[in-house]
Amino acid sequence: MTTPDPREWCRDAIRVLEADANRSADTHLHVFPLPPEWGIDLYLKDESVHPTGSLKHRLARSLILYGLVNGRIRKGTTLIEASSGSTAVSEAYFAQMLGLDFVTVVPRSTSAEKIRFIEFYGGRCHYVDDPTQIYAEAERLASECSGYYLDQFTLAERATDWRGNNNIAESVFAQLVAERFPIPTWIVVGAGTGGTSATFGRYVRYRRHETRVAVVDPENSAYYEGWKSGRTDYTTGKPSRIEGIGRPRVEPSFIGDVIDEVLPVRDAASLAAIRVLRERTRHWAGGSTGTNLVGAFQLIARMLAAGERGSVVTLICDGGARYEATHYNDEWITSQGLDLAPERARIDRFLATGEWDLA
Repeated sequence: MTTPDPREWCRDAIRVLEADANRSADTHLHVFPLPPEWGIDLYLKDESVHPTGSLKHRLARSLILYGLVNGRIRKGTTLIEASSGSTAVSEAYFAQMLGLDFVTVVPRSTSAEKIRFIEFYGGRCHYVDDPTQIYAEAERLASECSGYYLDQFTLAERATDWRGNNNIAESVFAQLVAERFPIPTWIVVGAGTGGTSATFGRYVRYRRHETRVAVVDPENSAYYEGWKSGRTDYTTGKPSRIEGIGRPRVEPSFIGDVIDEVLPVRDAASLAAIRVLRERTRHWAGGSTGTNLVGAFQLIARMLAAGERGSVVTLICDGGARYEATHYNDEWITSQGLDLAPERARIDRFLATGEWDLA
């Protein structure tokens, strides 16, 4: 009797992932309206239109491909992750597509809404009382069941091929080729794992572009202070309100050497910005998109002050429907002690005058 070739399953699994990528094609690059006399174009790469609704769709696909080509994921392998957010949703989607079990370790305080998204795609949640233990518990589970720990916070920067393979950076530059400023002055992204900023930072260097990469960082996150001080062990011990970005520690996948600037952004500014986005473009996005916009506005104001023309690119990370009970809920805003009015006024002044008040 012929022994089945385990690589045959792997080859078919990779084909299935590539077919999914071909079906969903690429995401749109929208224009955010700015006064034409500024001579600056702002683009929004809309990652919310992926099948699982967020930028993390790309990361999940890359992480699973990385496990497949390294021989770590085989037929029947249980996939394990430490995530209660969009990454886990996307990983559950791909695991279901490949007929694999998926378990994600989540804090017991994780919202029922997030759990429903993960379970919709056949994923299971394993709860821990102490959120700081999600990494160690994911490692333990993977060892116990001979599974594979996807480990987004360590592997994100190496799982994505920064040279091409239709990564997000290659996609952005291809879509800009016919624009008046095809090589952007700035690309602005948040950092959750750090994988997206590493991909952009490496790609622009590889392609010898003059483009600079800025990371925007919400309150309670470790990236700004860690990058500024050069401390990769910097921690805050506090969670971010802005889901999907910001971490209580500098994660292994955050590569500070390929980043040109890190901009701290107040949470109230992020949440004010998504309201402006919805009013001016009808795009409905989560708070991390607002953080991106605030950073982009600051850099555009700096360009205007210096008499520069050019383009800036940032991301719509996910859709706003996931945040009706939080980021778009006035009662939740009040419960967090946030006042959006001053930040909204600052954004409105910028869009009218091109000046950004840093007060």
